[in-house]
Amino acid sequence: MPKLILLRHGQSQWNLEDRFTGWVDVDLTDEGEAQARKGGELIKAAGLEIDRAFTSVLTRAIRTLWLALSSAGQVFVPQTTDWRLNERHYGGLTGLNKAETAAKHGDEQVKVWRRSYDIPPPPLASGGEFDFSKDRRYAGAVLPDTESLKTTLDRVRPYWDTEIAPRLRAGETVLVAAHGNSLRAIVKLLYGLSDEAIIGVEIPTGNPLLIELDENLKPNGARYLDESRATPLPRAA
Repeated sequence: MPKLILLRHGQSQWNLEDRFTGWVDVDLTDEGEAQARKGGELIKAAGLEIDRAFTSVLTRAIRTLWLALSSAGQVFVPQTTDWRLNERHYGGLTGLNKAETAAKHGDEQVKVWRRSYDIPPPPLASGGEFDFSKDRRYAGAVLPDTESLKTTLDRVRPYWDTEIAPRLRAGETVLVAAHGNSLRAIVKLLYGLSDEAIIGVEIPTGNPLLIELDENLKPNGARYLDESRATPLPRAA
């Protein structure tokens, strides 16, 4: 039976600074590197043999993948990067401190932007410090200027359908090292969660989530490899 391992990147510098990161290419902290290595050690201890790995085009996710595979003794695994596995685009909030933003706009408004399923933050103005349109990683792509979790899922879904799901249907064990919201999008797809239910799903950093799937790619078992840092798992619809 196919197995899917979801690994949220380790702590980044802007996680530490409590800033809206989104597509900004910040690196891991020392703690984030340690989390990624620990994730790989847990994969090794569980006896999981990975056939293929996928990640975003952002450094914190790529390095999490590399560090985890190294600790797992599986650096030879084929790896694919794609921007459609990027974190949610935080639009005009990008780079802002979360507490300062709440003080300016109010806790309730920031909660709506952060936690609602389909209400995005204000769009990012073009030509500014965080304009990604000239970044060669996105050459030829039509880029968003802000995203909700819903629109994040809308870009993850085609990539899941055409690139990741076929590997799982072939019986492979697949590792996806990505971001909180792109991984939540995958969890919503797999479990058939409602728009309301996915809002409450949190995936801890650096803790591999192992999901065992049936031939139709429906979950029939799931667990975090580090039980001490586990969060509640969803129930399939």
